[in-house]
Amino acid sequence: MYFKKILWAIALLGLIVAGLFSYYIYGVMLDKNTAFNNEEAFIYVQTNATYEDVREQLKPLLRDIETFDALAKQKKYIENIKAGRFVIKKGMNNNDIINSIRSNNLPIKLAFNNQPNLKALAGRVSMQIEADSLKLVELMNDEAFLAENSFNKATALGMYIPNSYEFFWNTSSIEFRERMLKEFNRFWNDSRIAKAKAIGLTKNQVMTLASIVHEESKQASEQPRIAGVYLNRLRIGMPLQADPTLKFAAYQLPQYQNTVIKRVLNIHKDIDSPYNTYMYAGLPPGLITMPDISAIDAVLNPETHTFLYFAADAKKLGYHKFAKTLSEHNANAREYQRYLSSQGINK
Repeated sequence: MYFKKILWAIALLGLIVAGLFSYYIYGVMLDKNTAFNNEEAFIYVQTNATYEDVREQLKPLLRDIETFDALAKQKKYIENIKAGRFVIKKGMNNNDIINSIRSNNLPIKLAFNNQPNLKALAGRVSMQIEADSLKLVELMNDEAFLAENSFNKATALGMYIPNSYEFFWNTSSIEFRERMLKEFNRFWNDSRIAKAKAIGLTKNQVMTLASIVHEESKQASEQPRIAGVYLNRLRIGMPLQADPTLKFAAYQLPQYQNTVIKRVLNIHKDIDSPYNTYMYAGLPPGLITMPDISAIDAVLNPETHTFLYFAADAKKLGYHKFAKTLSEHNANAREYQRYLSSQGINK
């Protein structure tokens, strides 16, 4: 009888221990452990991050970080940190959270356009993925890479086609550059290559002219006509005389740093630079900015016409008046100059 009581006591104790253990396991693995009100939260785990780095991001998001620690240790997550962007959804338990941050690296939409130079592009990209801006600039300017892929420092910006791309957040600088080269080659399909050949330009020359067209007008409907003007000038050996190239040349000089040129003056036409298309005929050495795809395709699909001139339209800002003769153009230009003066824009 006494022996049976001992057996019952041991069995009861075992049930209690099992219940406590089950309760602990439930709390560690299956109980909800999020502490935020939004539907989801994100953490960004850097390459070579430690568990402590991850833990610091998780602490404000979880109700009980210690139960998470226990399960992370049991599931060996502590020794196997994965870099990337991960989601934690409201109401997740510790097991769900560990599974998410271990194997569910989510891509992001990386977008860029209208970047004036590689430094600005690198800054824009590094705000969206892990890649370091200084390393990006270094790789973008690598002369061996540029030469191998038919670029130079003046044309390097043309390799980056402005658009929205899907990347993993932990993409490295070199992975970004390699992906952009693939996107450039994909953009330059057989159709675009044939169109460039038909107008007598290389891919780099198309990008250079597109950068000028882009700076002249942001109106996609007008860009093919502007491209047609410049191609007409190139065809007859007439200087491009593109004001945006004068601004670009000026901005390379110390006295124009941190300034905005709103009105091109004769003094700018005296700047001795290969980008001064009043002084030197033909295309400049490279891009003056990053052109939109609309400007690139405008160069490849120019409007056929006999215009040789255009001037900003004072009565329809953002658009231009086109002319076939110099006298007609001068009249259009004087009208716009009067408008600038009336607005107090003198430089």
